Amino acid sequence: MIAVRAGRPADVPFVLGSIRALAEFENLAHQFEGSADALSDHLFGPRPSCELSIAEVDGEPRGYALFFSTYSTFLTRPGLFLEDLFVLEPWRGRGLGRALLVDLARKAVARGCGRLEWSVLDWNRRAIDFYDSLGAKPV
Repeated sequence: MIAVRAGRPADVPFVLGSIRALAEFENLAHQFEGSADALSDHLFGPRPSCELSIAEVDGEPRGYALFFSTYSTFLTRPGLFLEDLFVLEPWRGRGLGRALLVDLARKAVARGCGRLEWSVLDWNRRAIDFYDSLGAKPV
């Protein structure tokens, strides 16, 4: 059973490790400089700059979505930008990514957002196929 919940400070080690794994997957590990303190402050400090959703299976975190607010002057409406959508390798293809994206889409609708945006590497065919399967359209 997949459950999606808001991130908590105790999730920072899982997320930081997942970000490191994402950097390795994208062949960008040499650019990884993240720290638990900085991530925790940016998520849960006095002026959060991003938000976090966690996908759990049997109470254990298996994936996350990290996102932040944007604004469209053309729409004069807020938006959300999905910075990371990551599911641990053994758990891919089991609906966790979809559950995280559906949760984020619901947040965007509830907040009156005009857009939900993200980017994907042009060589990441599995991710592109995933977004296509959900009806996402490239911009």
